[in-house]
Amino acid sequence: MFTGIVQDIGTVVAIEEREQLRTHVLAMSPAMREGLTLGASVAHNGCCLTVTAIEGEHVSFDLMRETLRLTNLGQLVAGDRVNLERAARFGDEIGGHSMSGHIMGMVTVAEIDEAPNNRRLWFELPDALARFVFDKGYIGIDGISLTVGSVEGGRFCVNLIPETLARTTIGERVPGDRVNIEVDPQTQAIVETVERVLASRG
Repeated sequence: MFTGIVQDIGTVVAIEEREQLRTHVLAMSPAMREGLTLGASVAHNGCCLTVTAIEGEHVSFDLMRETLRLTNLGQLVAGDRVNLERAARFGDEIGGHSMSGHIMGMVTVAEIDEAPNNRRLWFELPDALARFVFDKGYIGIDGISLTVGSVEGGRFCVNLIPETLARTTIGERVPGDRVNIEVDPQTQAIVETVERVLASRG
């Protein structure tokens, strides 16, 4: 389980390709590696991955075909940067919202509005995800816990303060980029339950 509060940015230093499997090797800071063990969970752009090797500052993670298909991790090359978050522990402060690390899909950056001391990003909203996205609801974008600013037709936006832009990779995004999306699990459960109840009543 994760909170959507990005703790650091890691750099991809190597990618190893095998049949239907890819290994990403990341350079991670000492703070992120402290207490890290094989089998631990670390979110990369919001996607939960398992530590498979630790060699000094380099930490390896395996990515299956489904991960590569559903997330933007399959588009990474050596030198790219990713948002990182260690798994939450009982007693930790929940500064964002509860996130599972299970990416539902990707959305495209449609437009960027610049304003003094903040930035608004608009995203195209696929029909499959539209029923889960509401004004002022929670959403995870590349592992960042954010509040939906507005939903207009087939688009939604989020508003970003300087701290978020400085501490994550979202400030590097440009129109056309694809970002990982995780809708709020509680919202997802409520919507799907209501849909099932309504369907059962005909």
